[in-house]
Amino acid sequence: MKGIQLRQELMLDLLQMKEISTYRQQKNGTRIFQLPIKKYGQYIEVGSFKSGYVRRMNGGYTPYQLNKCEPMDHFYKEYEYRGDGTSKWTGKYKKYVGKSRILIDNEYDRINYLITFCLKNYYINQANMIEDGKFIPKWKHDRVREEANEFLNKERERFTTGKYDPEVKVIVNGHRYNVI
Repeated sequence: MKGIQLRQELMLDLLQMKEISTYRQQKNGTRIFQLPIKKYGQYIEVGSFKSGYVRRMNGGYTPYQLNKCEPMDHFYKEYEYRGDGTSKWTGKYKKYVGKSRILIDNEYDRINYLITFCLKNYYINQANMIEDGKFIPKWKHDRVREEANEFLNKERERFTTGKYDPEVKVIVNGHRYNVI
């Protein structure tokens, strides 16, 4: 058991996930980790709770649940409403398919799930999101690539049709000279 915990601590250390749990949280079985990745100007924090939940602590009123979901059926009685303000059950039921979170009972399994979730969703998917504004959205990258391809196709067409007249210019001491 000690070797497994050391391996898990090594994974947390390699990912630079810093534990920032308070004494009271540790006493209650809660572990909070801070990732070295910023999103919306602050570091991402995730937590493992004794209740079986794994959550992203996004600084809001309620932390976002990261546990997997399973469909759960709910059945409600169908009522027929009358004009006089009364209602009567029609004998039918309405089906509503909702979601229920799958709880993880074991702390070791919760931390492993947390590590794999963070690795997949924050370290890999957001690898090109740089906090200092150098991130290039995919649509902008695609547009620049299309413009470059159009330019290359036009130049290739000009070259193959013989309408290609290359101009070579040299600038010396601020003066531009055409080279033949």
